[in-house]
Amino acid sequence: MLLKEYRICMPLTVEEYRIGQLYMISKHSHEQSDRGEGVEVVQNEPFEDPAHGQGQFTEKRVYLNSKLPSWARAVVPKIFYVTEKAWNYYPYTITEYTCSFLPKFSIHIETKYEDNKGCNDNIFDSELKDQEREVCFVDIAYDEIPERYYKESEDLRYFKSDKTSRGMLQEGWRDTHDPIMCSYKLVTVKFEVWGLQTRVEQFVHKVVRDVLLLGHRQAFAWVDEWIDMTMDEVREFERTIQEATNQKIGMFPPSISISETPLSSCVLTGPASAPSTPMYTDAPEFLSVPKDRPRKKSAPETLTLPDPVPSGVPQGSTLGPLPSSNHLQSSAPSSSSSDPAELEGE
Repeated sequence: MLLKEYRICMPLTVEEYRIGQLYMISKHSHEQSDRGEGVEVVQNEPFEDPAHGQGQFTEKRVYLNSKLPSWARAVVPKIFYVTEKAWNYYPYTITEYTCSFLPKFSIHIETKYEDNKGCNDNIFDSELKDQEREVCFVDIAYDEIPERYYKESEDLRYFKSDKTSRGMLQEGWRDTHDPIMCSYKLVTVKFEVWGLQTRVEQFVHKVVRDVLLLGHRQAFAWVDEWIDMTMDEVREFERTIQEATNQKIGMFPPSISISETPLSSCVLTGPASAPSTPMYTDAPEFLSVPKDRPRKKSAPETLTLPDPVPSGVPQGSTLGPLPSSNHLQSSAPSSSSSDPAELEGE
């Protein structure tokens, strides 16, 4: 298990970002989806928790196969997805990512939002207990972003909001800007497979960091699109975009049900969404296996891959060896493309 705390400041208030977060997640998911690939919204329901009160539960499936790097596509089933489950009790949210194809892999994200510049060192005291974690500050304006995700309109060093007059963000903006808020994200990555655990967990954290950087940049870059919205308006936008996204993917019903009745806590047990972004098309250097590396005769633990799909079975049909449900939110272009596609909180 590898635990890190990310702190991402934004030139917004916590109350403003409540709208901006929902808008950004919906729009980003739609942009990164294409036929047969992308983010399917399975469930989006009001939810009541005895400890946290009223909230919203969402479940999404992120279909990834063609978005995976080539070294990963060789070992996963043809139909492959990650499940995101999110409990949004804003300003506190919980997001979980799982994948039944990799039962020992999971990502757990707890998020808290405060109107400060990331100076609260005790915000996760009750969750952390005595666990050690690395604290990482993410600068939405000056941290380097992968070139293939860069858009001039989303470069916050030069972007200025017409409606709020905020921006352009100068070096050291976090110390001087008003208003300012911080997203505190406690991220736990688990990949309990002998021989790969440390390397994979480090790699996933790098992907998570890029996800958080891209999503929070976009939330502020799109501020003029959402700043005047009410909660009812952004929920209607969310509903419309989710239906359009499911239809855009092309393998799901064109609409989803969004219940107006809060679900009981006994219906959904467990602890808002993280934006989507691609994985990389090439294996990182530390995961590359030399060709002359001798094969081990045995290992304490191995992964068992499903049997290949028989040639006579139509693509997409369910077979016994395939997992009944596969669940990470992240996506990336295929090796010949450089357009983004999501890795949840949130």
